[in-house]
Amino acid sequence: MIGLLESLTRPLLRMLDPEDAHRLAIRALKIPPFVKLVADDPRLAVRAFGLNFPNPLGMAAGFDKHGEVPDALLRLGFGFVEVGTVTPLAQSGNPRPRLFRLDRDQGVINRLGFNSEGADAVLRRLAARAQRGGIVGVNIGANKDSADRIADYVRLIETFAPVVSYFSLNISSPNTPGLRDLQQGRTFDDLLTRVMDARARMSRRAGITPVLIKIAPDLTLAELDDVVGAARRHRADGMIIGNTTVGRPPTLRDQVTACEAGGLSGRPLFALATRMLAESYVRVENAFPLVGAGGIDSGTAAIAKIRAGACLIQLYSALVFHRLRLVAAIKSDLSNELHRRGGKGGLDEIVGADAAAMTAEKWPQ
Repeated sequence: MIGLLESLTRPLLRMLDPEDAHRLAIRALKIPPFVKLVADDPRLAVRAFGLNFPNPLGMAAGFDKHGEVPDALLRLGFGFVEVGTVTPLAQSGNPRPRLFRLDRDQGVINRLGFNSEGADAVLRRLAARAQRGGIVGVNIGANKDSADRIADYVRLIETFAPVVSYFSLNISSPNTPGLRDLQQGRTFDDLLTRVMDARARMSRRAGITPVLIKIAPDLTLAELDDVVGAARRHRADGMIIGNTTVGRPPTLRDQVTACEAGGLSGRPLFALATRMLAESYVRVENAFPLVGAGGIDSGTAAIAKIRAGACLIQLYSALVFHRLRLVAAIKSDLSNELHRRGGKGGLDEIVGADAAAMTAEKWPQ
């Protein structure tokens, strides 16, 4: 039924402004489910950050920004869902238009700017579904006009710790001026100190909620060294590599749309994000797990992320071009890869298998 609905609605969605089409998709997911969740291949199960994931494929932050449909997405087969980005106070984000498709490149540019209904609205929704199970994380960010952005992250840790499975610190969006500065030096160290202290305080009544750091793929390797070093010192639970890029690969065919300001995601991001994942993996030295994001649009791409160092993977932009059937297709390809390899082991056997070799290759354009 989902496939039929997608076939009928896809032409309409493609005619709409991308942001309007996205809003319509969220509304459609609020309709009672047309499918039952099919049990995953048990070999796809992953344990990371102290959590048990039924499969490694997650919905990345950006799709369900306000926590409206996490359970619908879990029913559609995602192993976990990351809602957000959520800011403490509601804010409208940047002026429209602010979302652009690069159809010939299967990429997306966004400059949404943390448009959020605010913590209170999202908290009500996540608290109402907290007993339903499933892994639902929250991606958190600072308000644009905040006088103390680190305090915003602390406040959100304190707000959501009782109702979410994990936190993702979004300090890498290119669409909030100055936000990426939080990845730098003493500022990043201060952020982690205050966030991890807040997590420890909340653990007395909410248990330990994992804290992941979502970084930009545009960091220099020296900056990556500093980020990984600080994350290890403060015992962060993991990293997500990575966010959108401000770069524009020379291979882009839609050069007109590529001139729009904002972060680029989708297929054109794959090579850079996967290289940064491999670079992160060799630096982390198994101190904590990594989540691979950026350009996953097939089972082949998913396997490449895992071999570059990810134990979990996330997608979003690819659904614009490949629809929800991509979820089942990727999981099927992952199961086939395990079958091809033989034995009874899981995907953990290939995590990082290609990372060292990748770091010796020419830097992607």
